[in-house]
Formats: sequence, structure tokens, C-alpha cells
Amino acid sequence: MEISTALESFHDFLFILFLIGLVVFVALYFVDAGYGKMRTEKWGPAINNKVGWCLMEMPVFVVMLYLWAMSEVKFQLPYLIFFLIFQFHYFQRSFIFHLILKGKSKMPISVMMMGMIFNTLNGFMQGEWIFYLSPEDMYTAEWLATPQFIIGTLIFFAGMAINLHSDHVIRNLRKPGDTKHYLPKKGMYRYVTSANYLGEITEWLGFAILTWSWAGLSFFWFSCCNLVPRANSIYNRYRVEFADEFDEKKLKRIIPFIY
Repeated sequence: MEISTALESFHDFLFILFLIGLVVFVALYFVDAGYGKMRTEKWGPAINNKVGWCLMEMPVFVVMLYLWAMSEVKFQLPYLIFFLIFQFHYFQRSFIFHLILKGKSKMPISVMMMGMIFNTLNGFMQGEWIFYLSPEDMYTAEWLATPQFIIGTLIFFAGMAINLHSDHVIRNLRKPGDTKHYLPKKGMYRYVTSANYLGEITEWLGFAILTWSWAGLSFFWFSCCNLVPRANSIYNRYRVEFADEFDEKKLKRIIPFIY
């Protein structure tokens, strides 16, 4: 396939993903995503949450690894750095995160399968652009000194730090044997009720900037379409569950001081 034809098809794919993201965004304001605190029996059969997370996240790691390994530019420094940054996040998600999860919650198989499909497509989207479709003169060694790369990388790792710390706070809200629910108050939870989601969308904003690509921007867009409505659901639940201490903190959902 000629590069121009491949690019046209790729851009069509990104546009379709944009539209799907918009539908997901609207739908999730009416239907709670069926995992974690929002899981109900209507989402069908469920499996162990740790197994579900591993199977759901692993496809993107594997697809990105394959596309990188098969490319002719894999050891050129900018491409290698993009690969390592992206895989750093998904190695943690695929092989570490599920091991440190606490509790005995379950994940609906339907949710896991939807996650697997999107992650497979996202691995293709990022890898195809970076290693095969990006202009040959775009990601040269000089790219590593551009404002886009420097600022985007700083934003990415700031988001990762927020994400990892927020997950740590959530995992350690209760002592062993305690079944009571608590409102998280440390780190960015002082400002929003979904600090972990804030960290995640910050990461992918950073990745979109450091690659300066429509593929990266599409992933950021879809992440927002999925996580912002879910943050709204969590906010509304906390507002009822912790009414006495909630309003005085003036918490937002996912963007400090704004939403």
C-alpha cells in the first residue's frame, strides 16, 4: 500500500475513533461503566479483577512491542524513546498493577473484552503512526530538543506520578479487615475525587504533545471521553456517601478548580 493511501486510511480510522469517543462520552453520562465501584449484575458474567486487568491491558503492550520490533527505525533514538515512554506505562498496567490490587472485586467479561479491543486498536494506532507513517524527516535526533518533546515529556511523567500516587492512596485507604468506605484525602484527592483519572489523562496529553501527532491526540481524546463521565459518576456517589465532609472541601471531579 502506498504511503499516501495508507495515511488516508489511517486518518479515516482516527476520525471514526473520534466519533466513537463522542458517543462513549455522551452514553457514560447516562450509563455507569460497569467496573470497579460501578459494577452491577446487568453487565453479565465477571472474572477475578486482577485477571481481568491483566488481560485487558496486555494487548496494547504486545501490539506496540510487535510494531516496534518489526520496524526499520526501532533503534533510532527518538523512536526508541517514544516506545520506551509508552511501554513504561503499559508495562506497569499489564504486569504490575494487577499484582498490587487489593480486595476481591470482579470485572465483567464484557467490560474486559471492550477494553481489550480498544487497547489493541490503540497499540496499532500509536505504533503505526510512530514507526511507519510519520514523515521521515519529522522524528530526527533534533526532535528531542524541541519544545513539544520537552514539555510533553514533563507533562507525561507528571501525570504518571499523579496516577501512581493516587492508586497508592486508594489501595491504602483501609487497613486489613476494615470494610468501611473512606473519602480519599491525600495528594491530588485534596482537589478532585478522581485523581487517578486526572493522572491518566495528563499522561496522554503529554504523549500527544511529545509526539505532536493526531494519533496521540486521538488517544487523549478517547481517554477523556471514557474517564471524564466516569469521574462524574464517582463524584456523585461520593457526594451522597460522604455528604457531611464533601461540600466543605469544595472538591471537583477530575480537573482541579474547574470540573
